Amino acid sequence: MKARELMTADPTCCTPEDTIQQVSQLMRDHDCGCIPVVESEESKRLVGVVTDRDIAIRCTAEGKGPQTRVKDALSTNAKSCGPDDDVEAVERIMTGEQVRRVPVVDQRGSCVGIIAQADLALNHRAASESEVGKVVERISEPALTPS
Repeated sequence: MKARELMTADPTCCTPEDTIQQVSQLMRDHDCGCIPVVESEESKRLVGVVTDRDIAIRCTAEGKGPQTRVKDALSTNAKSCGPDDDVEAVERIMTGEQVRRVPVVDQRGSCVGIIAQADLALNHRAASESEVGKVVERISEPALTPS
């Protein structure tokens, strides 16, 4: 199965100049915890993602307000996949990076979709229940921190 068969196409995106309040409203309105950050609405070129965790850690915990720009909170090292990548590649990104969502970009680097952990779990054609359980377990493992 290919990523394009599993992804949510044309996801809601934001730009680095949008505010954390605007992104939080998008998350609320679209019932999601991750918004792809694109260079511009026209190009849709992926520059990162902003998650509810990014907002909590990089804004709220640091005393930054709702008018903080997305560029000050986004994760710029977001791993992505292509629409024709196999679902196994998406699983490798999720487990290797310990992320629950993977943006899907076309050959120009434009965001055309997003795949969430729930998409894997809901699509029984993509993986067996035990495979999904293993992926969820690996994604959720606590990161090792140096002593």
